This record gives sequence, structure tokens and C-alpha cells, in this order.
Amino acid sequence: MRRWLVALALAGTVVMLLGGCARPHGADGDLTDDWPTLREPKMFIPATDACLPRITAVVQAGTYETVDCARSHLAETIHVGIFTDPAIDAGPRPEAGTPVLRVARAECDQRAREVLGGDWHSARLSLTIALPSTSAWASGARWYRCDLSETDSIDNTRPVNRVGSLRGAMIGDSPLTHRCFDPKLIGANLNYMAPVLCTEPHRAEFVGVYTERDMTWAEFIRSNQKVHRRCMGLIAEFAEVPNNSELPYRAGSIFYPPSQREWDEGDRGVRCFLWSDDRKLTRSMRGAGPKGLPAS
Repeated sequence: MRRWLVALALAGTVVMLLGGCARPHGADGDLTDDWPTLREPKMFIPATDACLPRITAVVQAGTYETVDCARSHLAETIHVGIFTDPAIDAGPRPEAGTPVLRVARAECDQRAREVLGGDWHSARLSLTIALPSTSAWASGARWYRCDLSETDSIDNTRPVNRVGSLRGAMIGDSPLTHRCFDPKLIGANLNYMAPVLCTEPHRAEFVGVYTERDMTWAEFIRSNQKVHRRCMGLIAEFAEVPNNSELPYRAGSIFYPPSQREWDEGDRGVRCFLWSDDRKLTRSMRGAGPKGLPAS
């Protein structure tokens, strides 16, 4: 109906012009040259340094929303990169957890460290990658988005709402950083790690992260002893005790690897914790030396 009305209005205009002896004031007789030039459509790209009320693995332009970082939010976009690998560019959109995302995750990891002022593995934080929708990818979108979120705990990595940007969040004495824990066991199995002050009785302390470059995921889950030895090396360095045959009598280890999806994407950061089996500690073991962490 609307098209018919427009056509009728234009037809009436033409009849009026044909029936007159002169053009109306300001008319040039050309009905096509006064239309404004249409702008070329721009590809949607998410904003960097923006906070998000929700987390999605696929970003739809029509539902994309940001909020002020001073308000409650679930994630913060710290970087938006572009895939430049011709093999990725020519193929279908990568799926979450696939090896082709390793370049993107490496870039996200580096940017996260720069933004935070430290290694995000050492804190209650998670790093995720978001991609364009399938239709946007088919239209030429080749970006990936790097999102940081605060998590509930070392055991529960579900993102939690926070207020304030994460920029510089790991500089100084950050409340996000892993420190001391009192592990809760069910039999001989670790149930969860309850965070406590290092001056309170505890049996575990975060000592650092190592990057596992040599193993596939299947090899990793079969290599507890090798991972244990790598963590024991970090424990010796952290506590400033010799990494020798006496070390197992000083402490044991607990370690948290990435998820299989993160591993396949290229995240190989393994979190290591000192474990005191025979006694509860009431201070940090950082720099404790042989006297502070004796062989028992």
C-alpha cells in the first residue's frame, strides 16, 4: 500500500509539471540528481576497553551492549584483534576450543598481562575469546574479542559481577591474587581450596605458574609425576630451599591445569601450589628457607 501511495504522489507531481508553462522555483527538472549518496555499510567491530553486562562466545551486532565500567558488569573487553592467517581467512569461522585459535589466545594473553600488570593465571580471573556470528564471518568479519572476567574462586571459575575496570588490577597487593588456602579433602581427594589469610592456619600456598609446551592434552592427563616435578621446582624457588632429594620431605604439590578447551586453544599455564601434609602453616612460605620449611 505504501509503495502505491508514493507512486501516485509522484505521478501527480509529473502531471502538474507537464500542465504548467514554467518550472517551480528552485526545480531543475531532474528528479534523480538530488538524492543524497548512500553511505557504504560498515562492518561491525566490538569496542575495545569496554565493559559487558553479559558474556557470549559469539557476538551478534543486533544484541551487542556495553556498560560503563563503573557499573556492575561480568566482563571487560581488553583487545579486539584481526585474524591475518590466510588459512583461517579462507575457511569457516573457527569454533571455540579449536587449535586455530592459538594465535588469537596468545595475543589475548599478552594484552591481558599488559592491562593487568601481571599474569592473569595468578589471580581469580579468566580470559575468553569471542567471535563474530556465522553470518558476519560469511560477510567478511575476521575479528576476535579478548574478554577478562573476575571469577568466584580457584575452583569455581564462573564469572562474577564486579564494579570497576581491571586495568592495573594486579599491580601491588591485589585482592584478586592467589595466596594461601586451607584445602578441604574428601578422603584422599581434594574437594576444594578455601582461601584464607596467610597468617591463619593453612596447608597450601600459591607459588606460581609454569607453561607446559611439550605435551598434548592426552599426554598431560597421564603425566602427573612430570607436572608434579615441574611444580616442585617452583616451590623450591618460591621458598628458597634446595631442589634436591630432601624437597619431597619439605612439601608436596597441588596443581591446577587449564580446561581441555583452553588447552586446545593454546593456554598451557599450569598453576602450582605448595602443599603441607604434616603440619599447618601460619605464615607465607615465600623465602622461608630450610629453617622455615624444614624437611620432616
